Amino acid sequence: MHSHPYPSVRHDHTFGQDRRRPGESRTVMVIGLTATMMVVEIAAGIAFGSMVLLADGLHMASHAVALCVNVFAYVYARRYAGDPRYSFGTGKVNALGGFSGAVLLAVFCLLMAAESFERLLHPVAIVFDQAILVAVIGLVVNGLSAAILGARHTHEDELEVHDHHHDHNLRSAYLHVLADALTSVFAIAALLAGKYLGLSWMDPVMGFVGAVLVGRWSVGLLRSTSLILLDRQGSEDARKEIEQCIQSDGDSKVTDLHLWCIGPGIFSLVMTVVARDPATPDEYRERLPKGRGLAHVSIEVQRHADEAQERLLYEH
Repeated sequence: MHSHPYPSVRHDHTFGQDRRRPGESRTVMVIGLTATMMVVEIAAGIAFGSMVLLADGLHMASHAVALCVNVFAYVYARRYAGDPRYSFGTGKVNALGGFSGAVLLAVFCLLMAAESFERLLHPVAIVFDQAILVAVIGLVVNGLSAAILGARHTHEDELEVHDHHHDHNLRSAYLHVLADALTSVFAIAALLAGKYLGLSWMDPVMGFVGAVLVGRWSVGLLRSTSLILLDRQGSEDARKEIEQCIQSDGDSKVTDLHLWCIGPGIFSLVMTVVARDPATPDEYRERLPKGRGLAHVSIEVQRHADEAQERLLYEH
């Protein structure tokens, strides 16, 4: 971060993306846990005949791949943060990683639902005791993984705070392990119902229910990341606050304003200000609200040409 929050001199466009993000190390740890449990659950699902346990293992397999995509996004963004070919740095690689993870999550939901439906039509015998034990172990591992990705450490720098609110790559990884934990819960419930109540059909039904719930998460993540990738305008509250700060002198008028996200919690602002007695761009920068993540600001200042232009401006 620059010493001045809105520098007027020429500067780089890394915006902190060259730093190793806290989510990267956590995701690598979770990949190890996920891959190990994936092998155990797939083997147990095949050996004991549990569709929901096999689905949980396959779920973990897809999530291990998705988590690798998330790590790749972190590494790529950090490595190429200073590459001048990226106009506003590599911050959007974070959103792209989250979007890719959401797509993989959605695809797996469809496969999981289809396989659960197939198993509902053609049930197989389940070895309940062993399947339940493996499902419980899977839940513990998934819970630990979710805790690792969701934990906050107050002693770390401000980058940690931004990760939890704006790091879509981290959110994608978190949703993947949370989906695994949810599938494990459904697996345990279905296996217990099958063992003690004779409801063997609960196994594929719970697999289908889990697919539906995880699908909803993937849709939410797809929506939030796609809006960033498409340069959607920043929130209306943020834009109104910026306009109010600039126009606080009663003379200046914001005639054009573009605010969009260029990285986790990082925004670019381009606007045009017209006034009878305009201030300098640096003076307008000083008026901008703090805490909005405005890392790249460009301000065009114009003076009123005549009374007709002024009247037209203030009528609108």
